[in-house]
Amino acid sequence: MSPTIDLNADLGESFGRWQLGDDDALLETVTSANVACGFHAGDPATLVRTCRAAAAGGVRIGAQVGYRDLAGFGRRFIDVSPEDLFADVVYQIGALDGIARSQGARVTYVKPHGALYNTIVHHEEQAAAVVAAVRSVDDGLPILGLPGSAVLAAARTSGLRTVVEAFADRAYVADGTLVDRREPGAVLDDAGLVADRVVRMVTDGRVRSIDGSDVEVSPDSVCLHGDSPGAVAMARAVRSALSTAEVQVASFLD
Repeated sequence: MSPTIDLNADLGESFGRWQLGDDDALLETVTSANVACGFHAGDPATLVRTCRAAAAGGVRIGAQVGYRDLAGFGRRFIDVSPEDLFADVVYQIGALDGIARSQGARVTYVKPHGALYNTIVHHEEQAAAVVAAVRSVDDGLPILGLPGSAVLAAARTSGLRTVVEAFADRAYVADGTLVDRREPGAVLDDAGLVADRVVRMVTDGRVRSIDGSDVEVSPDSVCLHGDSPGAVAMARAVRSALSTAEVQVASFLD
């Protein structure tokens, strides 16, 4: 039986006249759309358009929740209290779900963004707050995260479905976490290299870390960053390489 993998991308991140990425092109390639919720990126009109396009293309919509950090694009750690983080995540899921429903769709999973995503790999209090927020909105919503992360451990304990994620164009540290974006080589831009490493992730369950050692990943979903240079070409190369390797591409919810 051929392996199957979900491809996801962060979308809906433009704001007003400021445009980021080519969401329409990426929606032709991915099976899950992590749509920003307005706290770190995205304005209401952008989110409506993104959800409408995702729904029309049969792409699953996920709430891309983040810190309240528009100026920093959600990539700065915020020492927010668990109570406030709980409320922020509930608010974001609810807002995006209302928009999605207005377009004949709904939010079907949750993926934390940026600094929040990386923080709840180890920060147990913030991880617990995110999990509690998701459960309070809908205990049927899966959460995407890194293998071995605090948020996935908390989600499993609480009975939520967990989705193990890997990153196509991000460099890994030997412990399975991501290289800080401020470090050289943190983001990969060679489409052929990225496509080959995604095939290996899916078929072999491993990815080469920045120090040359292998890291076990075994993903249910692979993230393709929409804001990376050449993102569309990279996404198409990944999709083509998976097809050549006889890997099926489908949502983890199908």
